[in-house]
This record gives sequence, structure tokens and C-alpha cells, in this order.
Amino acid sequence: MSHESARASAIVDLMRAGRETSRLSMVFRYAIAERLGLTVSDLECLDYLADVGSATAGQVAERTNLTTGAVTSMLRRLQQAGYVTAERDPADRRRVIVTLRPERVAELERPYERFAERVERLIEGYSVEDVMLLVRHFDRMQAIYLAELDSLASGDTAQRSA
Repeated sequence: MSHESARASAIVDLMRAGRETSRLSMVFRYAIAERLGLTVSDLECLDYLADVGSATAGQVAERTNLTTGAVTSMLRRLQQAGYVTAERDPADRRRVIVTLRPERVAELERPYERFAERVERLIEGYSVEDVMLLVRHFDRMQAIYLAELDSLASGDTAQRSA
């Protein structure tokens, strides 16, 4: 097999593996959300808040790709369930600052513990260079996802190659 055909075959395999990983990730997220009595959007919101600490309702809407109305309902539900606090921004009373309640973090992490341990064991076999390659890959994939979400939000559905 030539180098070009081996590369083309490897790229096909990588794209297939990426699609399957994405699909399984979504199925896993739905299962975790169901176990916690949440929707996947709720879980995405809580994960985002766990990463950033606090955010405005508008930032949550942007990050979850939900309308501000849907986010308002979601945040009200999460606040009533005791997962988040929502307070007016003292600098701008029109904005609401949402914060994950620290005492609920362990509860949200628990369903991921076995998965995290298995991933940690997997990564133990990787060199620092391997890990950094993966970090760069995921960073670049995130940038592509964000660009595609922006395109979808602006109504740009044309297919283009970059």
C-alpha cells in the first residue's frame, strides 16, 4: 500500500472513530442525565458552570446553544432543584449571574468516576508528546465546532471546505 493510500485509509478510520466516539459520548451523556433526573441540556449547563465557576444567563445560552427563554426555564428548574444560585449582577441589574452550588459538585461527578478512572488508566500509557497531540487535536476540534455553531446560528448552511 502506498503512503498516500495508507494515509487516506487512516483518515477514513479516524473519521469513523471520531463519529462513533461522538455518538457514544452523547448516549453516555443521556444516560448520566437520566440517572441524575436531569435533561442533557441541564447537564451541559452544570458541566459548563463547573468549568467556569459563574456565568451570566446569556453566556449559558450561548454555550448550550439554547434560546434565552429556554435557558431562563432551565435555570429556574436547576435553582429550584438546588443545583445553582442565580443573583442579579450588582454592576448591571439586568444581568443574572448563575453559579453552581459547590455542595452539589460531588453528586454530579459521582456517575463519571468509573469512566474517569478508566480514561486515566488509558492515558497512563501515553507519552507526554502523545497527550499534547491529543490536547491540540481536541482544541482544534472545539474551534471547528464553535465555528460551525456560529455558521448554523447565522443561517449559513452552505457546505464549504476550509
